[in-house]
Amino acid sequence: MKKILLLSAILLHAAANSQIHAGAKAGAGLNKINGTTFQDKFELGYHLGGFIYAEISDFAGIQAEVLFNQTNTSVQDRYSDVIDNAFKGSKTLNYVSVPLLLRLNSEGFITFTAGPQFSFLADSDKSITENGRKLFKKTDFSVLGGAEINLRPLTIYARYIWGFSDISEFGGRSNSSQIQIGAALRLF
Repeated sequence: MKKILLLSAILLHAAANSQIHAGAKAGAGLNKINGTTFQDKFELGYHLGGFIYAEISDFAGIQAEVLFNQTNTSVQDRYSDVIDNAFKGSKTLNYVSVPLLLRLNSEGFITFTAGPQFSFLADSDKSITENGRKLFKKTDFSVLGGAEINLRPLTIYARYIWGFSDISEFGGRSNSSQIQIGAALRLF
């Protein structure tokens, strides 16, 4: 609780003493769930959402985002019989992700971003929603790092997301990895 209050105080101080920028972003994601139950390959998904950031100084800033992420994965063939069609070989998971990022060289041509990301399962395949909720945990904690090219008001970005949480309710420990590439439009 103390950390949340401290972070809130820092954000309020930054907002009071700096410029605030906000916008929308969208892009593609290559997602992979690592674990013995899942196929070890990246699958295409997408993400979209919005961001807001405050410049703390000429060099640094803090950025918060809310993103809708689609994660696709496939189960290993040998587990298909065990799950008895609950998984049907492939699965689409929809997450709402909230990254909180430190921005370095915030207003420069190239900006570096890094920080934690908290995601929670919003939905899974409509046809097997109940099974999907039983197969996967509701939350995922990750850390991400990336870079942006700023062409004001357009920004092109790439980032890598390392999942630390065990997201699977079956078949041993599994965590997620994701590569995101996209564009953001700064509205103000």
